[in-house]
Amino acid sequence: MLDNRTQSNVALSSAFLTELHFMKQSTLRIPGHVAIIMDGNGRWAERDGLPRAVGHIAGSWAMRHAIEHCATVGVEQLTLYAFSSDNWKRPAAEVHALLDLFAMHFASEGKTLAHAGLRVTVIGRRTRLPLALRAAMEDVEQLTADGTGMHLRIAIDYSSRAAIQQARPPARVARRTRLRHLTMDTHRAAEHDTDALSTLLPPVDLLIRTGGERRLSDFLLWECAYAELLFLDVLWPDFIADDLDAAFVDFAARDRRFGAVPAGREQTVHEIPVHRVSA
Repeated sequence: MLDNRTQSNVALSSAFLTELHFMKQSTLRIPGHVAIIMDGNGRWAERDGLPRAVGHIAGSWAMRHAIEHCATVGVEQLTLYAFSSDNWKRPAAEVHALLDLFAMHFASEGKTLAHAGLRVTVIGRRTRLPLALRAAMEDVEQLTADGTGMHLRIAIDYSSRAAIQQARPPARVARRTRLRHLTMDTHRAAEHDTDALSTLLPPVDLLIRTGGERRLSDFLLWECAYAELLFLDVLWPDFIADDLDAAFVDFAARDRRFGAVPAGREQTVHEIPVHRVSA
């Protein structure tokens, strides 16, 4: 008997398979910056009567395969949501298992990532993390600092709202300055504020969330202003390369206008009908 996941894969339409083959044989528009909310590890384990920690282990392998595939197809930046600042609310045993898993993978995968030419950075608050994990994170960042391939970011103890607030101290200084000097030029203050926000990450092109939820959960809120959003029901440990390929096909088919009118559809003022109402 085939499980539901296998049946779903077998049932892929011939049209999609044709499109996927075209993608692999031609130059498809691959998103430059992909962000993934890797959701569903715990539910994956509970579905089979296993401890939640087992789901996180399975999810770590799915993460490794996603990294390899994104680097292979030409994604320039990949940002993965591994542990949010709100995840501290989970049971202590689960949190400790997760942090130990992170430390183990950073320690074991650093040389492999460096050899592959990837650059790895960790974003998020570090002061609350165990010393062993912080040391492993710093080691992999140093090992891969000269990488010229895909830039891989792992978000651990991360909050987008906190990141935005942290990027804005010059704006608070400007407000205090305006109180002391009411003649301060407001244009310069706005320009200063923009400079502060530029310390955030580059804009996200495609955000994928697995696990069936339809929300961002405090992940890259600023950077996802114009991101294409894709929410999938598949649980993260079941996420495979074909799912990524399907996401890239979906992304390539979208019309990204960034608020503008598509080329060829512009109307001049004279082409817009004006209906006058007589008095």
